[in-house]
Amino acid sequence: MKLKLEARQKRQDGQEDSTDVGSETDKSSTVVSISKVSNRANPSFLSFSKRKFSRFFACVAILSLWLFIGIKGWAAYGEYAKQHESEELKPVSKIAALQSGYPRLTISDSAGEKVVDIAPQAVVVLNNVPATIKDLRKGDAVSVELNAEKEITKITARRTAGGYVLAFDPNSITITSDYTDRSRTALTPDTKIVAGGKRIALTDITRGDCIEILADKEGRAVEVIRFEHSIIAECFDNFRKNLFKPLLLFFYMGFAIPLLKIAFDFPQTIYQGLTIYLLVSIGWHGGEELATFSGGTLKQAFVFMGIGFVTNFCLGIVAFAILRTFVKRMRQIDAATVAAYYGSDSAGTFVTCMGVLQAANIAFAAYMPVLLAIMEIPGCLVGLYLVSKLRKRGMDVKGNMPMETGYAGPANLASVEEEAAAHEIAGEGNFEMLETKFGDPHVAAAARSVVKNDKPNRDASTAELMREVFLNPGLFLLFGGIVIGFISRLQGNSVTAQDDQFFVVLFHGILCLFLLEMGMTAAKRLKDLKQCGAGLIAFGLIIPNIFATTGILIAHAFSFAVHTPFQLGTYALFAVLCGSSSYIAVPAIQRIAIPEASPTLPLAASLGLTFSYNVSLGIPIYLAVAEHILRTYPVV
Repeated sequence: MKLKLEARQKRQDGQEDSTDVGSETDKSSTVVSISKVSNRANPSFLSFSKRKFSRFFACVAILSLWLFIGIKGWAAYGEYAKQHESEELKPVSKIAALQSGYPRLTISDSAGEKVVDIAPQAVVVLNNVPATIKDLRKGDAVSVELNAEKEITKITARRTAGGYVLAFDPNSITITSDYTDRSRTALTPDTKIVAGGKRIALTDITRGDCIEILADKEGRAVEVIRFEHSIIAECFDNFRKNLFKPLLLFFYMGFAIPLLKIAFDFPQTIYQGLTIYLLVSIGWHGGEELATFSGGTLKQAFVFMGIGFVTNFCLGIVAFAILRTFVKRMRQIDAATVAAYYGSDSAGTFVTCMGVLQAANIAFAAYMPVLLAIMEIPGCLVGLYLVSKLRKRGMDVKGNMPMETGYAGPANLASVEEEAAAHEIAGEGNFEMLETKFGDPHVAAAARSVVKNDKPNRDASTAELMREVFLNPGLFLLFGGIVIGFISRLQGNSVTAQDDQFFVVLFHGILCLFLLEMGMTAAKRLKDLKQCGAGLIAFGLIIPNIFATTGILIAHAFSFAVHTPFQLGTYALFAVLCGSSSYIAVPAIQRIAIPEASPTLPLAASLGLTFSYNVSLGIPIYLAVAEHILRTYPVV
């Protein structure tokens, strides 16, 4: 009995001990779980992941850089504007006509033209030198003083020639105003050279300086005024001039519509009509100008077209290499497609740049619309070339490559039975059944590609691609407009004058409506940028500047090679053709030949980023860069 009581006592003690251990274990686990919950509920700066911290630091760095550039640019522009305002004489009016027999002066100002009698003893001063009425010319800027009889008693006239220095010596100075013309002015020992309100020596002038020349009645320089300038100040000046032009205001208005969630949809039919008009109008005007070219100019234009084609093809390959190097999260098939977009050009950006140049009276070569058509093709070929290489390297049916997430093996049908079924379905001419059969559009696309490996179907596929590349609707309308404008102009101005009222005069108004729709489309694409990541966003904003500058340098090298100076507008348009990206031709090729690629990523970068950047900031920057290169290294 005693033994039983001892055993029972031991069992009870053991249960108590195990209960104590269990309770201690529960307490410790509760403490640990509470600690974990507490840590999750109270995050700190130190709990940021490395990726989040990198993104935060990158955003702060980019904002700081833009702020620094903005402050420096605004300060530089302030000095630039202040100097021009202080050194520039603001004339009251300009001479519209001059009657020296019975002295009368017709002057024009903001209120219109008016005729004023000149007093017999009137004093005339031309560029700070005494002169006579006969020394005055139409277009001279004048300010006048009147007596009680409303007759002119004093005329202070100013006749200037402004431009950029090409060459100079102690006896003369040669300048250009549009980088294609040349004007030489004689210097004398009494010529005054001024910069910033202070007198300087002739040796202080360098090639590329912006100057204004005041000459006497014999055409000799009385005073030479040098203006300080910098590329940052010129960028801000160009941006300021373009910021409130109707073209950009319509784009901004369209951009605001989706952001403000305004219930407005631009009718697709009207958009198509605007696109047709703009393409035909560009071609018409370019064809008219081509008809006036000589044989030598046409030969130069064709060589430049070939250079543009090769340039955009190479830029597309470079874009792919950059994406593979710096945007490693992007699939190779998507990188190839985005590169194809950036190896082509943008008709919308081109027509916007044309509108800006025309509004600023900046001339450009008439054959540039032909380059728009020629330089759209390389991007399509780049995409087809890169994707064909990826397929040979084992791309699967969903576009994944080896070592990429979700890779399922080379793109072929899973079994001989499925291949036979695909042939059977395709043999009945019912390709729509392929998706039903395999349950996945990507597998269906692969099945179709296998079926089309039969020679007749493969040839048909190639013919379809080539037709889409070289005979897509945009290229056809553009080339058609060029041919019609060329043939019509050869018959004389009277044949084209009436049609010019539609194709030329209305161009700016139609372009404003087009940019309204493009602003809406660009804003809608912003939501797709969430899928892009910071790398593609940086690519879409930085690469246009690099490619456009490359285009400017290539155009300038060609200008040196042919010993022919190009107009500033030609550089700007070629920069836009290199620095823009397609949103019409390449997407059509993608739907036919690259169904595995993402349809949203390329358009988000092309429309949401690059197009918006180019039309608002890019074009003024490209103009300033081209001007700086032309002044620093002029073609003489």
